[in-house]
Amino acid sequence: MADNDSGAKNPATQVVTGGRRKEWTGSVVNPPVWRGSTHLYENVAHLRDGVKSNADGRFFYGRRGSPTQWSLAEALTEMEPGAAGTMLYPSGVAAISCALLAVLNPGDEILLADSSYDPSRSFADAFLKRMGISARYYDPTMGADIAELFAPNTKAILMESPGSLTFEVQDIPAICRVARDAGIVTLLDNTWATSRFFPALEHGVDIAITAATKYIVGHSDVMMGAVTTHSKYWTSLRRTAQQLGQVVSPDDAYLAARGLRTLDVRLRQHEASALKIAHWLKDRPEVGLVLHPALPDCPGHAIWKRDFKGSSGLFSFELADGDDQSRAAFIDALTLFGIGYSWGGFESLALPVDPEKHRSATKWTGKGPLVRLNIGLEDPDDLIADLAKGFEHYHSARS
Repeated sequence: MADNDSGAKNPATQVVTGGRRKEWTGSVVNPPVWRGSTHLYENVAHLRDGVKSNADGRFFYGRRGSPTQWSLAEALTEMEPGAAGTMLYPSGVAAISCALLAVLNPGDEILLADSSYDPSRSFADAFLKRMGISARYYDPTMGADIAELFAPNTKAILMESPGSLTFEVQDIPAICRVARDAGIVTLLDNTWATSRFFPALEHGVDIAITAATKYIVGHSDVMMGAVTTHSKYWTSLRRTAQQLGQVVSPDDAYLAARGLRTLDVRLRQHEASALKIAHWLKDRPEVGLVLHPALPDCPGHAIWKRDFKGSSGLFSFELADGDDQSRAAFIDALTLFGIGYSWGGFESLALPVDPEKHRSATKWTGKGPLVRLNIGLEDPDDLIADLAKGFEHYHSARS
């Protein structure tokens, strides 16, 4: 549970001070790394008393954590106004999966945005199906009209806004409003914005999910997921995670907490550099649509402007007249952009993406192949020069 004795704080201050209560840190700045599986009790009475409480801050067994994990969870909880607690998981996919298992039962149905992260789709279409839970997909642009899809057994909606390939921005408040009226739980993969740029629970979301691997950690060296919720779903979320044996190592929690302290300044730099590069790409003759929610001509921009406090460093752009071969030539020529999955780290990445392979309720109608960029913390002018070199190879491949 969050310690609110220090009063309200601005978000930039919150990421620095969150979770650093004396119980976790002692006399040092950062919570030490508490490694241990066995927690020892003073006597049998103390042992028996230990099972009476299931809360962070109470030593029980290593699987329930130590001050290193508790501190990080508390800091993330403090960043979501109205939250009751946060559970940590060994990956973003684990966070998504366990959050869904906490609210779904055999016979239920879940609705997922058609722009959802592919592992989310895979979990719904395969694992949940084996449990007798059905999945349907919806157009991520439909907003409150999603109510037309509700069936008697619809129990949850998994949103992702913006979508991590094509960046549709959903009308989260409208979806949450009609879902709440129908008694349906709402979950949001909020990795792109984090609670820094989109406090999900304030906008009506029941359960906020973050692949902390990305911006929270920020250094491409730890896998982690986090799920934050209010009191209505907190007990079920916590119990499900514990029953499934979900735990993160104290070393990983320490690294994630260290990354969190610079989240605000990193996000601001990611945002500024990505916007500069996105505007540069818009003026390139080789480029069609630039899918960056902060650009006025990007679908969903009006909703982004209304609801979000900023934008991050991940976006896609369309090669107007290219094909897969010329796209590969473009990406292969880049030297400052690595080729790899994930994003949110300090290093820039470029990836070919083919959203048409991951659609079922809608059809991707792009006019050319997409490239997704993660804009890191390098100088944006150097990144622009690297992209310009990539376009030279793109032209050579086309001719």
